[in-house]
Amino acid sequence: MIKTGNPVISIYTEMTPNPETMKFVANKLLYPGKIIDFPDVESARPSPLAIELFGFPFIKSVFIASNFVTLTKTTDTDWDDVIPAIRQFLKEYLEEGKSVVNEDEVVITKSEGNTIDADDDDVVKRIKELLENYVKPAVEMDGGAIQFKSYNEGVVNLMLQGSCSGCPSSMITLKAGIESMMKRMIPEVKEVVAEAE
Repeated sequence: MIKTGNPVISIYTEMTPNPETMKFVANKLLYPGKIIDFPDVESARPSPLAIELFGFPFIKSVFIASNFVTLTKTTDTDWDDVIPAIRQFLKEYLEEGKSVVNEDEVVITKSEGNTIDADDDDVVKRIKELLENYVKPAVEMDGGAIQFKSYNEGVVNLMLQGSCSGCPSSMITLKAGIESMMKRMIPEVKEVVAEAE
């Protein structure tokens, strides 16, 4: 019997380039137009959903985006053993209409990642535009995000989140993909590095 008033939620999984992460995609917006990364249970306070996901003993980190959650598991856990339980949990959680992120508890840093600030110089504006328009769509497909941190004397510092964090192929993406594109499109850029969280 279908409960009236609550939409039927479907959750499907997508593998990511990082074997330790899995992307759980919902047919409902979770955190529209935004992303938030919880690298550990201590950081999860703003998200009732993340706190409950950390209740699974094999979950190491939680990354929430517009319509998906990327989970990182412990190395001794097999995805095939736990995906059904996580999918069922997410389906029930969302069908009950529970809160995903309490916006008033999210600590806002000076710069919202790739958002262009009025005091950004021309090079930083071009870097953020490139990240937003070219990099973001590609890495979100893989269940991750790459956020601008800083630019100083030709070096762009980025933070890898979600499936990108700890991914074996992320350094190849960073150097062969993002760095070479930035050097080509923004001549002032000499190197792109990843900041560890």
